[in-house]
Amino acid sequence: MPYIQAKDGTELYYYDWGTGTPVVLIHGWPLTSASWEYQARVLAENGHRVIAYDRRGFGRSGWPFSGYDYNTLAADLSTLMETLDLHDAALVGFSMGGGEVARYLGTYGSARVSKAVLISAVTPYLLKTDSNPEGVDASVFEDIIENLKKDRAVFLDQFIPKFYGRTLIHHTVSEPLIEFTKSMALTASPKATIDLVKAWSGTDFRNDLATITIPTLVIHGTGDSTVPIDVAGRRAAAMIKGATLLEYDGEPHGLTATVPDRLNADLLRFLARQG
Repeated sequence: MPYIQAKDGTELYYYDWGTGTPVVLIHGWPLTSASWEYQARVLAENGHRVIAYDRRGFGRSGWPFSGYDYNTLAADLSTLMETLDLHDAALVGFSMGGGEVARYLGTYGSARVSKAVLISAVTPYLLKTDSNPEGVDASVFEDIIENLKKDRAVFLDQFIPKFYGRTLIHHTVSEPLIEFTKSMALTASPKATIDLVKAWSGTDFRNDLATITIPTLVIHGTGDSTVPIDVAGRRAAAMIKGATLLEYDGEPHGLTATVPDRLNADLLRFLARQG
């Protein structure tokens, strides 16, 4: 299995499919690179080199005790870009993965990057503060952490159906996919799972977004109860110069699985766009 080594020695697993313009897929919380199965195959079959990796603490990557902050996560992404010597790449971040895209571009610039995509992303800043009154109250994230510490399996059992907007009436995804998602989450480091709630809820990406000048696509579902579009997607698109916002009416957070064909078509159209 292919691995790269982060600056602190952590082993990061990745897979590398196809040939052509590179597309780096950065997964959400609490998932792994396997969550991109509906996108990675299609992108690779349509002339792109697809690289997806497991964030530290998740999937097949190492379980360090520290490093679960966006500066370190962006450094991990930078190491991947440099080790594989990627140029003219598109960075595609889902949910908390959008934070890595923003922090990477804000810290390392776009010399190796031609385009960016934020899908259901946590940018620009989720936490409600005096300077960010549009955000979500801290008690919401404190409850998540408390429940993860109390019984992570029970929390995930309740959280993941909401992630996909699945109810007794609306079967947005199959029950086996729900179980597969739980298995991805339960195999993660408990320490990483908890620490990264603090990271994706409490990191301010507003300055990072202001630095982005490359073509950027923002995709967000209007039915997202995990990362509400008014707090995230719409604000992020307004902060990025020239960004394109696509709103998926009624779609939940996990739209990579609820509407994969629509998402794939939009991704391929954006990646093919010149300039």
